[in-house]
Amino acid sequence: MSPENRNLIAAMSLSMAILIGWQLYFVEPELEAQRDAYNAEQAAQQTQTQTQTQTTQSLSDAAPLATDEGRRIQIETANVSGSLSTMGARIDDIVLTSYAETQDEGADNIHLMLPFTSSQPYFAEFGWVGSNQQQLRLPDEKTIWQSDSDLLTPDRPLTLSWDNGQGLSFSRVISVNDDYLITITDRVASAGTQAVQLSPYGLIRRTGTPQTSGLFILHEGPLGVFDRTLNEEDYDDVVDAGARGLLFTPEEAGGWIGITDKYWLAALIPDQKQKASFTVRALQGEQIRYQSDFLGQPATLQPGAEISFTTHLFAGAKRVSLLDRYTEELNVPNFDLAIDFGWFYFLTKPFFYGLSVLNEYLGNFGLAIIAFTIGVRLVLFPLANKSYKSMGKMRELAPRVQKMREEYGEDKQRLQREMMSLYKAEKVNPAAGCLPILLQIPVFFSLYKVLYVSIEMRHAPFYGWIEDLSAIDPTSIFNLFGLLPYSVDMLPQFLSIGVWPILMGISMAIQMRMNPPPPDPVQAKIFQWMPVFFTFLLAGFPAGLVIYWTWNNTLSVAQQWWITRNMKLSG
Repeated sequence: MSPENRNLIAAMSLSMAILIGWQLYFVEPELEAQRDAYNAEQAAQQTQTQTQTQTTQSLSDAAPLATDEGRRIQIETANVSGSLSTMGARIDDIVLTSYAETQDEGADNIHLMLPFTSSQPYFAEFGWVGSNQQQLRLPDEKTIWQSDSDLLTPDRPLTLSWDNGQGLSFSRVISVNDDYLITITDRVASAGTQAVQLSPYGLIRRTGTPQTSGLFILHEGPLGVFDRTLNEEDYDDVVDAGARGLLFTPEEAGGWIGITDKYWLAALIPDQKQKASFTVRALQGEQIRYQSDFLGQPATLQPGAEISFTTHLFAGAKRVSLLDRYTEELNVPNFDLAIDFGWFYFLTKPFFYGLSVLNEYLGNFGLAIIAFTIGVRLVLFPLANKSYKSMGKMRELAPRVQKMREEYGEDKQRLQREMMSLYKAEKVNPAAGCLPILLQIPVFFSLYKVLYVSIEMRHAPFYGWIEDLSAIDPTSIFNLFGLLPYSVDMLPQFLSIGVWPILMGISMAIQMRMNPPPPDPVQAKIFQWMPVFFTFLLAGFPAGLVIYWTWNNTLSVAQQWWITRNMKLSG
């Protein structure tokens, strides 16, 4: 096999291996090893913090409530509606009014959090725990708070109060803004005669295992940042950890913890100037309950004094600019890592902002992708020029190489020496065609991540039949692209080949026909069927990514044709 064919096959094989196997086989063993090592370390730390863990555990094991004996306080902001109950003062009803479940007319809004009286409660809870030696009445999930209002808005904070009858007065001020941030300030005032020790806590609890995408490249479940390092736990791992859970005790102050879906996030951000321990756990019952919580450092409340603790709850859409804003405003580390930008984070996030800027100018993310493709081609233009010139020369040298094969076919070493001498004399680099392909791989995956995980791309339309660039092309060859009156939703995605995947396959076939033909019949067959293979492969990818790949192929064909034409004219 000639060096040029060997290099080309290696490059294409690498592309396919990354497209198909990278997300399944390469990362998982490494992450599993790191997770096992980290869990072993945390198991040792759990012994040192057992008292605090058990205290939080006593709060965690309460069963879901069946009735609400309090009154509901309405929540109204520009992007959120919902309510909370004066019973337990849990944040348990959050509806994202700017987002719908589907693009169908009349589709329901996203219900992020669900009341504790529902079949699958999802809520945030806050409060205090005391030391085991103190017999204190503390507010819990059954406490009926007194409220100064029936409405919570950005201009109208809510104040809740409760007296334990033992000299301690509890108050909670809840405020909201228009961008999914809820601020909870808990205060305790003492009118007693003895000092007491209290630790603040916050928890997010979700009942039932939610349906996830099932893709390794996307994390959905408990997560947090401790010591400025992202920690992600799958639901299965949390179940294995049980009620005791996975404990994180950062060395630095600050950090955050929560539960994430593909586009939505509920996260607790405690006081960033104080240390806290964080835990993710699974509580058994009629339904499994997943919990992410924190426990703050104990504070001593002297007679006649007051202590307070402030926690922020983010409950909303994972918009990149919003998470970046709160990273700065709240001084919370790496809050943007709630969006799973992946290993190519250093490319993915800049790509997102680049597409966002282009979208602002062009008014359409599809046009932004096309403009972005042109930009990538311009950046790689000098390298691609060298590559295509080298490939053009190799096409011209193909008859001479074939003659060498016939002459020295049995002497492989002699054949290699003669071919290398020919390439050196003609100043041709057989590997020049590989580098542009290899450079396209991180670009491809970074753009894939942007389209797949960024909520800004969700339901973003293009033109014609593409109503959502983050979803697959909805047309299908099996119902003549919608002309026949039946659905193909039951087909696997890779079989539901739409218009754009077909255009991509055609552009790839044209591009490959312009490359030097492999002399070996088997290799020729492989390359002949490769566009068909990629057509099926990309049929299940987001339409925006297929549009990018199609335009990239088209620009490559145009550039290669122009270079080949100039070489013929100059020759």
